[in-house]
Amino acid sequence: MRRQGPDAGGTTPENGSKQVALLVLASLQLMVVLDITIVNIALPHIQTALDFTTANLAWVINAYTLTFGGLLLLGGRSGDILGRRRMFLFGVSLFTLASLLCGVSQAPWQLLAARALQGIGGAVASPTALALIATIFEEGRERNRAFAVFAGVSAGGGAIGLLGGGILVEWLTWRWIFFVNVPIGLLIVLATLRYIRESERRPGRFDAAGAVTSTLGMVALVYGFIRAGEKRWSDPLTVTAFAVAVVLLGTFLLVERTSRQPITPLKLFRDRNRAGTYAIMLCLAAAMFGMFFFLTLFVQDVLGFSPLQAGLAFLPVSAVIAVSAGIASQLLPRTGPKIVMVTGAVLAAAGLGWLSRLDVTSSYVGGILGPMLVFGFGMGFEFVSLTLMAVSNVAEKESGAASGVLNATQQVGGSLGLSILVTIFSTGSRNKAEDLVRSFLTTATPEERRRFRQTGALPPELREQTLAAGITSAFVAAALMAALAALVAVLVIQTRAADLHRFQGKAPAA
Repeated sequence: MRRQGPDAGGTTPENGSKQVALLVLASLQLMVVLDITIVNIALPHIQTALDFTTANLAWVINAYTLTFGGLLLLGGRSGDILGRRRMFLFGVSLFTLASLLCGVSQAPWQLLAARALQGIGGAVASPTALALIATIFEEGRERNRAFAVFAGVSAGGGAIGLLGGGILVEWLTWRWIFFVNVPIGLLIVLATLRYIRESERRPGRFDAAGAVTSTLGMVALVYGFIRAGEKRWSDPLTVTAFAVAVVLLGTFLLVERTSRQPITPLKLFRDRNRAGTYAIMLCLAAAMFGMFFFLTLFVQDVLGFSPLQAGLAFLPVSAVIAVSAGIASQLLPRTGPKIVMVTGAVLAAAGLGWLSRLDVTSSYVGGILGPMLVFGFGMGFEFVSLTLMAVSNVAEKESGAASGVLNATQQVGGSLGLSILVTIFSTGSRNKAEDLVRSFLTTATPEERRRFRQTGALPPELREQTLAAGITSAFVAAALMAALAALVAVLVIQTRAADLHRFQGKAPAA
C-alpha cells in the first residue's frame, strides 16, 4: 500500500524503498561534494600529464566550482518547474558523462571543458536531490533524519575525497578519480528510475539571463586575475577580461532587479545579518580553497609526499572541523552567532598566518599540522554559524533561496579567491625566481651556466624554493581574507537571539 507524498501530489514509497531512495540521493551528494576535494590530491599528476602551468592548474578547480556555484540556483528552479526526478536524472547523467570525458582527456582544454560540464550536472542534480527529500519524506522527525543524513554526507565528502583521491592516484592513475564516478552514476540513474517517483511541477519562470550573465561574468573576472599573474596587469587580454566582467556582472544586477522571478533575490541582501553572512562566507571560502590547493602542491612537490600520504595528511583537518562544529552547535544557543563567527574567523586567520612561515626546510609535523588544526577548528565554528544565520529571520518560502545563495557564494567565492591567490603566488614565485637566477649565475660553474641558458631550468632545490616562496605569499593574502571575514563579523553581524531560538526551536538559555 502506498500513501500520499507530502509535497508532490503523487505517491511515495513505503519505508524500505524510502531508505533506498535516501541512499541514492545521498550517494549523488557525496559524489558531487567529493569531486571538489578529490581533484586536489591529483593536481601535481594532472599538471605533469597534461602540461599545465601552475597558474592554469587552478582552472581544474575553478571550471567545476564556477559552473556549479553559478548555476546552482537555476538548477534548483529547473526541478520545481520541469519535475524534480526528471531534472535529477538529467543532472546525474550529465555529471556521469562529463566524468568519463574528464578521465579520457588528452589536452588541458578537454579536461577544463569536461570539468565545466561536471559543474553543470552537479548544479542541476544537487539541489533537486535536496528537494526530492522534502518530497519523499514526511515533515517532522522522518524528514529531519533524512536531512541529517544528507548534511552528514556533505560534511564528510571532503575527507572521503582526500583519502579516496590519494588511493586512486597512487594505486591506479589520476584518471581514475573521474572514472570512479561512472559506475556510481549509472547505478544512481537505475535506482532513481526504480525507487523515486516524479514530483508535481510548479509554475514558474527561468531566469536564464541572470544565470548566464553571473556565471560568465565570474569566469571573466577569474580569468582576468589568473592572466594578470602570468602576463602582468597591463596585458591587453587581462584588461579586456576585467572589462567584460564589469559589463556582465553589471548586467546581472540589472536583470535581477527587473526580473519577476530572479535567480538571486536581491532583497535577501537587505538584512544586514544575512548580507554580512554572505560576505564572510565569500572571504572564508576564498581562503579555504587556497589552503587546500597550495598545501597539496607543497606536500607533494616540496615535501615529496605520495598521493596517499597527501590524502592522509589532510584528514586531521576534516576531523577537527567535525569536532568544532559540534562544539559550535552547543555554544550558539548560549552565546549567539556573532561570538562564534568572530572566534572562528580569527582562528582561521591565525592558522593561515602560521602557514605563511613555511619554507623548504619545514616538516609536516613541525610546520603544517599545527596551523591546519587551528584553521580547521575555526572553520567548524564558521560552517555552523553561517548556515544558521543564512536562514534566520527568513520566511519559510524563501529559506531555500537563502541557503542556496550561501552555497553559491561558497563555490563562487572559492573560485574567485583561488584566482586572486594564484595571481599573488605567481608574482611571489616569479620575484623569487629572478633573485635565485641572479644568485645562481653568480656562483654557478661554466657548465651549469651553459645548461641553464639552454633549458632555462633551475636546479631542483632552487625550483622548490621558488614554489615555497610563492605559496607563502599566497598564505599571507589568505590570512588577510580570513581577517577581513572577522572584521565583517565584528562590524556587521547583529545577533538576534529571538530569531536564533525560533529557528532552533529552543527557549533562550538562562
